Amino acid sequence: MKTFKVISLLLMYPESDWLAALPELEDALTDEAEFNGDAAKRMAPLFALLRQSKLIELQENYVATFDRNPSHSLHLFEHIHGESRDRGSAMIDLLEEYWKYDFDASSSELPDYVPLFLEFLSLLPLDEALELLGDAVHVLAAIGRKLDANGSPYASAFQVLEALSPVAAQALAEPPVRDMDEAMEMFGPSVDGVEPLLKPGPQVSVVQMPASRRQAAA
Repeated sequence: MKTFKVISLLLMYPESDWLAALPELEDALTDEAEFNGDAAKRMAPLFALLRQSKLIELQENYVATFDRNPSHSLHLFEHIHGESRDRGSAMIDLLEEYWKYDFDASSSELPDYVPLFLEFLSLLPLDEALELLGDAVHVLAAIGRKLDANGSPYASAFQVLEALSPVAAQALAEPPVRDMDEAMEMFGPSVDGVEPLLKPGPQVSVVQMPASRRQAAA
């Protein structure tokens, strides 16, 4: 469905190319209004922000909203597992779901990055997309609630996703918090030199933030 692809783009780091296509993105949501509950109108505050702000202001706001505030993180498993070893296993499971559908997840983001996940949903048959959305809705709704509490227009995107889910969102427990010594013990290389998050199973590459985002965050 185009709705998932549009929301995926709107949740990405602002770039001039896709911002220029905002009218087309809004039209695409309107075309599926019966499916998405009139998402174009519900997301009007976000479209207004993206249309009316300068690019550099949008980029700074995005970094402050998502990269500097862990409670708004766009990485699904961070909200469940924190930085525990279980997050690595969950990433591998999600990668295997992508591979099952021959979805190319070799992007500059980790597999649980929300825009990447939504792009994947946009390519699936609707019933399968909604089933997977239902698996993730608890996290998506939690992000939306925190964004809404902080007055962010981005909250509307998550509210639309929550409304689309066939499963009611449940409250999340806070992810585990570890002190520095425990984190070093957990994530330091083992005696064989292998990072814990990268074993067992297929390796998940930990990539840096794209250069344009690193510059904005500086």
